[in-house]
Amino acid sequence: MMSDNAHLLVELVTEELPPKALPRLGEAFANGIVAGLRARGLVAADAAFRGFAAPRRLAVLVRDVAAQAAAQDVTEKIMPVQVALDADGRPTPALLKKLAARGIPESAIAGFERRMDGKAEALFYTRSEAGAALDAVLADIVGEAVRQLPIPKVMRWGASDVQFVRPVHRLVMLHGDRVVPGAVLGLESGRVTLGHRFMSRGEITVASADAWEPILLAEGKVVPHFGERRAEIERQLRDAAAREQASLGEYADLLDEVTALVEHPSVYVGEFEPEFLAVPQECLILTMRANQKYFPLFDDKGRLLNRFLIVSNMRVADPSNIVAGNQRVVRPRLADARFFLEQDRRDTLESRLPRLGPVVYHNRLGSQLERVARLERLAGRIAARLNADVEAASRAAKLAKADLVTEMVGEFPELQGFMGRYYALADGEPQAVADAIASHYQPRFAGDALPEGNVACAVALADKLDALVGFFGIGQVPTGDRDPYGLRRAALGVLRILMETPLPLDLADLVGEAAAGFAPGLLTEADHREALLDFMFERLRNQLRDAGHAPDTVDAVLALRPTRVDRVPAKLEAVRDFLALPEAEALAAANKRIVNILKKSGAAAVEPDVALLQEEAEKALFQAVVEIAPLVRSHVDNDDYTEALRVLAGLRGAVDRFFDNVMVNAEEPLTRQNRLALLGTLAGLMNRVADLSRLSAQ
Repeated sequence: MMSDNAHLLVELVTEELPPKALPRLGEAFANGIVAGLRARGLVAADAAFRGFAAPRRLAVLVRDVAAQAAAQDVTEKIMPVQVALDADGRPTPALLKKLAARGIPESAIAGFERRMDGKAEALFYTRSEAGAALDAVLADIVGEAVRQLPIPKVMRWGASDVQFVRPVHRLVMLHGDRVVPGAVLGLESGRVTLGHRFMSRGEITVASADAWEPILLAEGKVVPHFGERRAEIERQLRDAAAREQASLGEYADLLDEVTALVEHPSVYVGEFEPEFLAVPQECLILTMRANQKYFPLFDDKGRLLNRFLIVSNMRVADPSNIVAGNQRVVRPRLADARFFLEQDRRDTLESRLPRLGPVVYHNRLGSQLERVARLERLAGRIAARLNADVEAASRAAKLAKADLVTEMVGEFPELQGFMGRYYALADGEPQAVADAIASHYQPRFAGDALPEGNVACAVALADKLDALVGFFGIGQVPTGDRDPYGLRRAALGVLRILMETPLPLDLADLVGEAAAGFAPGLLTEADHREALLDFMFERLRNQLRDAGHAPDTVDAVLALRPTRVDRVPAKLEAVRDFLALPEAEALAAANKRIVNILKKSGAAAVEPDVALLQEEAEKALFQAVVEIAPLVRSHVDNDDYTEALRVLAGLRGAVDRFFDNVMVNAEEPLTRQNRLALLGTLAGLMNRVADLSRLSAQ
C-alpha cells in the first residue's frame, strides 16, 4: 500500500499536436490540472510541479499529492434569528422545517452561532465536511483542464463522438505506483504509454509516477520536456555550426517550431549546389526555414553558405540516407525560387503597375493601384516636410507595391518589400528608392528595426497612415482582440518612427494630409480623424508604460495630446526631474485646485486686468507670472522642458500665498472674473509641458 501523499503523473498520448501551439497547450494542461488539485485541497498552494509537452503527448508531474484532502469546516447561514426563534428563544416551525430539509439534527441548534449578518442577527451552522478523494475527482480535473485548453479547432475520429485537437491513444494517471481510475476523452486510465514512433521498444509499462520520465527517455527515446528538448537542439545546432565554421543567424522562432516537431533530436549537415547562391539569399533562407524547417548557415559577414542544418527525429549511426533525402527535397524548392526570380526579372517593377488595377485593396477603399497613387502623393508631401528628396520618396512609394504581382512574392508573401528592393536595383532605380521599398513595411513587429533615412521614413509613414486613415474613415476599427487589418501594428509603427528616429512632424497634420488623398465622399465616418488620434494616443500610452515610464507621468504628458510625438520623451524626462523637486507636490496640488476652480466657474479665457488687482498676494502672483512667462515660453519653444519646469517651480511661494490670502470667488463680479482670469493665465503657463494636476496625489 502507498502512503497518503505521493507524486502524481497525468499523461495524454495523442497524434502529432499543432507545433506552433504546443508550448501553450503544454503550459495550459499542466496549470489546469494543478489548479484543479489546489481547488480541491489535494496539494499545497505552492506545490511543485513539472509540465511536459512533446509532439505526441501532454503531461504533468505534481509532487506530494494527497490521496484524500483534509476535512474542512463549512459554515452556512440558516436564517435570521427573529424568524428562527420565538420570543422565548425556542425554535420556530420555520427553523425546524429548514433543518429537516437540510438533514441537520434538531440537537445541533444548541451549537448554532449567532452573529450579525448585515443589519440583522442570524444563525450560522458549522459542520465538518470530508475532503475530496483523488480517485473520485481526478478524471473530472483532467477533463476540465482539457476543455479549457486554448484549442481553435477540434476534430472527431473513428465512430466516436469524442472531440479533441488530435486523436488520443493513451491516458496514464499514476499516484505513486498506483493507477488512479477514471476516463477522459473516452479513454480509461492505465499505466501503459507509447514512446518514439520508430525508435521505441514498443508499448512501455510505467511502474510509478517518478519512473515515467526516466523510462520514456531510456526506452521510449523521447525527451518529453519542451525546454530541455529545445536546449538540447540548440546545443547540437551550435556545435554543428561551430564545426562548419559558420553562424546560425536569427533562429529562435524556428527553434521553437522544430522543438515541437521532434521527440528525439539529432542534428545533421546538408548542402546544396553553390550556383543557387545567385538567388537573393532572403529567398533561399525563407525556403529553407519556412518550407523545410532547416537552419541556414552563414559566414562571418552574414552571407549565406550552401550548407544547412537538419534537425532529424532519428538518431542513427549512419545518417547518410537522412542527409541525402533532405538534400533531394530542398533542391526542387531552391530551383523553384531560381525559376521565379528568372521569370520576374523579365519585367520591370514599373511595367507591373497596371497589374495592380484588378487587385482589390478593400472593396470600399479601391484597388492597390488607387492606393499606390495615394501613397505616391502622401510620401512626397511627407518628404517635403522633412526637406528630403521628394522625387525619390514619390518614386519609391509608386513602386513599393509592384512586387505583390511577382511570382516570387506570390509564392512567398513574406518576401514583399525584400524582392521589391532587389528588382528595383536590377531595374536601375536609385539606391535610396530601392532601400525605401524594402523598408516601407518596417517596423513589422515589436522590436523590429525602423526605416533608415528620411526618404524611407516618408514612404513607411505614408503606407501606415493611409491604412489607418482609410479604415478608420470607413468604420473598420479594431475591436477587442480583432484587428484584421493590423491597425494596432501600423499605429505603433507610426509612433515609433516619429518618436525614435525622431522626426519633427505633427501627427494631426499627417492624419489630415493622409485623409486629403482619398476621393471626396469615400471616408464616410464622422470625426474619424479624432477617433484615430484617440486610438493612437492610447497606443502611445500603453507603449510608454510598457517601456517603464510611471503611469502618472505618462498621463500628465499625454493629457495635453502632444501631436509632436518626437518631443514626448523629452517631456517625460522633464516631468520626472520636476517630481524630484521639493516644490513639485505642492505645485501639482495647487494646479489641480486651479483646474477644478476654472472647470466649475466656466469662466472665459481672458487676460487679467492689472487695475482690478486688490490684494497684495494676487498682485505678487500676477507680477511673478509676468516675469517668468517669457522665460518659460522660451524654454518650451526651444524644447528645454526640464528648465521650463524648474522655472515654474519658483512660483510655489506666490501660489501658496495667493490661496492663503485671496478669496477667488469674491462677491464683486469684476473682481471674481479678474481673479479667475489670473488663475487661467497661470494654468496655461504651468501646463505647457504637461498637465501638472495629474501628478497630484491629493
